[in-house]
Amino acid sequence: MINDEYKKILKKYHKLSDRHILVIETDMPYSDALKVVALSDKIRKAGNELVGLMRKNYKQLMRTKRYRKLLSLYGNTEEKSKRKDLAVQLNEMQKSYNVTWNYCRTSMIPIGKKYGIDAIFALTKAEDIWSGMEKCLYGNGKTLHFSKHGDLPCIRAKQINRGIPIFVNDNKLQFKLGRAIFGIKVNDRFQTDEVDAVLEYLTDLEIIDNKAIRTLLDEAYCIDTYRPCYATLVPKLIRGKYRVYLHLTIEGKAKPKYDRSGKLRHKFGKGIIGADIGTQTVAYTSDTKVGLKNLAERGNSIQKSEKLERLYYRAMDRSRRTTNPQNYNEDGTVKKSRKTWKYSNHYKKLKAKHQELCRINAVNRQLAINEDANHLRSLGDIFVTEPKNASKLMKKAKETTVNSKGKFNKKKRFGKSIKNRCPSGFQTTIEKKFKVTCGTYIEVPNNYRASQYDHTADDYIKKKLSDRMYRLTDGTLVQRDWYSSFLLYCYDYKSKKIDRDRCISKFEKCYSKEKDLIKRIKTNKIKVLNSGIKIKIAEKINIREIDYTSIS
Repeated sequence: MINDEYKKILKKYHKLSDRHILVIETDMPYSDALKVVALSDKIRKAGNELVGLMRKNYKQLMRTKRYRKLLSLYGNTEEKSKRKDLAVQLNEMQKSYNVTWNYCRTSMIPIGKKYGIDAIFALTKAEDIWSGMEKCLYGNGKTLHFSKHGDLPCIRAKQINRGIPIFVNDNKLQFKLGRAIFGIKVNDRFQTDEVDAVLEYLTDLEIIDNKAIRTLLDEAYCIDTYRPCYATLVPKLIRGKYRVYLHLTIEGKAKPKYDRSGKLRHKFGKGIIGADIGTQTVAYTSDTKVGLKNLAERGNSIQKSEKLERLYYRAMDRSRRTTNPQNYNEDGTVKKSRKTWKYSNHYKKLKAKHQELCRINAVNRQLAINEDANHLRSLGDIFVTEPKNASKLMKKAKETTVNSKGKFNKKKRFGKSIKNRCPSGFQTTIEKKFKVTCGTYIEVPNNYRASQYDHTADDYIKKKLSDRMYRLTDGTLVQRDWYSSFLLYCYDYKSKKIDRDRCISKFEKCYSKEKDLIKRIKTNKIKVLNSGIKIKIAEKINIREIDYTSIS
């Protein structure tokens, strides 16, 4: 095989193959960890300087009437030839106002030299900023955002031989950042399997690449080579100390996970799963099981933690108002002029506790989401749900309405619930999980309207949002979220509509499971948010039982 052809095929393989990320802690000493934090802060400052430059150019571009008119015409034109001409004109205007990737890249070079940052790190940061700029130009983005003081951006080099090179020493993976050489802490079997696979690739690099190319040409299939693509350093502040984690991007699918007895930890089921993902809960129906549970919840500790978050924040606000009375109006609102803020030691302690609590809650939410995703994958291999709409639901209402008493209704909607429960993050995790494990992920069209259909009447009946438990036309009492998941379970692939015949044949079996589910929720006194399932609690929980002395 000619060398040039070999390189082309190998490059094609790299584009087609799967990738995953191994997250593992480094073993670098604390002095080196502080240097990583300092470098991360330099990258943040350099990035902010580039963001300021790109924001200025973007604002000047958006001020021009011609550009706004071209955008409007481009959005309202359907002919391909006209849209192409308009796209050319838009690109020309972007070039004239220096809103291009080339300008972003070249502008970052002197900024990176100013802060003493390696060119590969500066270029990677410029790529991240330009991806945000592309969202503003072509997506739903509104503006570029600065990174505030205290944020620690990752240190990434998208080339394994530059910035953070990898090498093998004494059959162990070693990494280099500047003059510092560090390794990684391997704690469990999964990490051991992943690291061993990477070591095997680095030992027999040419042999594995040749095998991958032959398999691609002969069978049109990409094998898992476990080639290390690039490394990323992520510093984190945990319990008052900095720790540095390595995110190693590896070619191929992740190794399977095993429990202590040597059995596969996650099993993959077969069958259809219909799931209704709300702002706080998820209801699902499968061939073997039905369920209704709170999103991103592990036990009952999350509710206590959410309450503590609010209490810490209120205590911080009181402290800030006490030490900075000159920055507030008489009605308690913040003045709009330029202000100088002073923070007491008490405020700083509260802030540190609040940040640590937010970090713990975020980790627990992600763990809970992963657990739920693995559980659903064990029930089936075809996941049917509605499109994501959390971004719309978290926005405030535009219209101002008045209630029966003549008072203005609140414009708040589901922002707090979405922040605490992460429905979009859960749905994204589900999508990735099913696609990576050779499953099928389906989002039904917007006209599916699972929450309004009644299969007993074969008609769409609009219901109030407050009706969580309602009766079908034949008198059957159903829980709203579960019934929506059942209708998604009865999805017809051909027509992309609800299969009424399947609804009729499967309803009795699934409904008996739903009644058992509600009975179990009531018996165990499980509080499912916004479900309409009433639970009798013998004793009310006393809020004073929670220790709030530290946040006075």
